[in-house]
Amino acid sequence: MSTLVELTDICVQFEERKVLDRVSLKLNRGEITTLIGPNGAGKSTLVKVLLGLQRKYQGKVTKNKGLKIGYVPQKLKLNDSLPLNVTRFLKLSGRFSQQEIIEALKLVGAEHLLTSNMHSLSGGENQRVLLARALLQRPDLLVLDEPAQGVDVQGQIDLYDLIDTIRHRFNCAVFMVSHDLHLVMAKTDDVICLHHHICCSGSPAAISQHPSYIALFGHGHQEALALYNHQHTHHHHDLAGQPVSGDASSCSHHSHGHHHD
Repeated sequence: MSTLVELTDICVQFEERKVLDRVSLKLNRGEITTLIGPNGAGKSTLVKVLLGLQRKYQGKVTKNKGLKIGYVPQKLKLNDSLPLNVTRFLKLSGRFSQQEIIEALKLVGAEHLLTSNMHSLSGGENQRVLLARALLQRPDLLVLDEPAQGVDVQGQIDLYDLIDTIRHRFNCAVFMVSHDLHLVMAKTDDVICLHHHICCSGSPAAISQHPSYIALFGHGHQEALALYNHQHTHHHHDLAGQPVSGDASSCSHHSHGHHHD
């Protein structure tokens, strides 16, 4: 098993408040690790430590030499007044040829967006373009911060399938942040439940039974998980769980329930 990044006893304190308390984890090539936890649990801070954006911490971060990280942020702040199409946006991220850009968009099923306006993309399209931008770096580690925000349920399932495909294709490690386990579960190898410290970690099935997880998230997620695993064997379902025919992209964009930062 090749470990790409190891965090050991990471502590971060803002004034008197401990945001991260002795957090240790390993990210391995070819594995998807999902970090879950309630809002304000320290998830973003942990990502910043991992990306080298949070410099003030105690503990140790060990990264493979020459490790390339592709990062997909939660939200992109674009200047609305500037016209910007997808190709131009991707060219801003480095010296990539048109062919490389087309290839990256193909990988994420978004080549049809080549000339689309960045400002008019749906949530799911936006995530795919950001994913393409991360893949242009040929990452060893792909870090995704709440990738499913603002994406409808079918879009989320498609997105997690896509991330799974990418993990196999690039043999990269994936570190995904989520506030919610139930849709991420089926593709994740390892789950880390964070509430300033690591409450529990392990396989998705084990975590969903763990008392710490149930204390933070309640029992309701287990039924959602069972429903998801069941749905996965069928064609598309609507939100009520009824099978619907047709392509996912024809779904209307309904956002789902509790989106919050």
